[in-house]
Amino acid sequence: MWWIFIPYAVMETGYVIMSAILPVRESVEHLSVSLWLDKLFLHPLGPYWYLHTLMLCGLVYLLVDKLAGKRSNTVSVLIILTLCYAVLSACGILSLINALYFTAGVVLRRSSLDFRTFFSASFWALLPVIWLAADETNLNKSTLSGAALTYLMISFLLAVYRCFPDCLKRGLGYIGSHTFVLLVFSPVFTMAVKPLVPVLAFEPTGMLFLCVSLCFCVIGSFAIAWVMDKLNLSRFFWGKAHMLS
Repeated sequence: MWWIFIPYAVMETGYVIMSAILPVRESVEHLSVSLWLDKLFLHPLGPYWYLHTLMLCGLVYLLVDKLAGKRSNTVSVLIILTLCYAVLSACGILSLINALYFTAGVVLRRSSLDFRTFFSASFWALLPVIWLAADETNLNKSTLSGAALTYLMISFLLAVYRCFPDCLKRGLGYIGSHTFVLLVFSPVFTMAVKPLVPVLAFEPTGMLFLCVSLCFCVIGSFAIAWVMDKLNLSRFFWGKAHMLS
């Protein structure tokens, strides 16, 4: 958790400072220590809320699991965990629906089910995905249809993955095993590619912009991590000598 917090703290601090300079949607008028502490620990600004949620949910789960002891069953732990998340949500510190997705992961982790058993690979999953996605009201993670879309897309992508050649699987596996790099650095490039929106506006669906910006974000994020490895900065930022192995 400490080596998630360090990158989070550095990038969130940078985002808060830039929000006071650049005309972004979540801009701040006056920088102060109290504002910085509030954004860092309670109400993160910008796209780094997911790291804040991950750390908070993980620490609460660790605490509940330790206090409950080995004799407590999974149901008891989940009830206490959900109540803790509900209290934090009521205090405005995290989103309850995001915490419940984390809780679903806890259920899967504590069960005997394998990830690929629970998410059964199937090309047929694409049909209900198309049907659900046709209605914008279903594109909401807080609804049952939104949760169903999440499950169905994972099942469909697992089926697609099986068809890839080994070299592509290795490449995608490498990117997947370094997801943390993307979580930390991709927001930098998300902001950087915004000037490309009018340039690529000739393609009306936006898929060209999606593909270009995705490549830009992935390559740029890994380039920063590579430079940090070469400059021996990774041990101070990630807690390991080399992030890209």
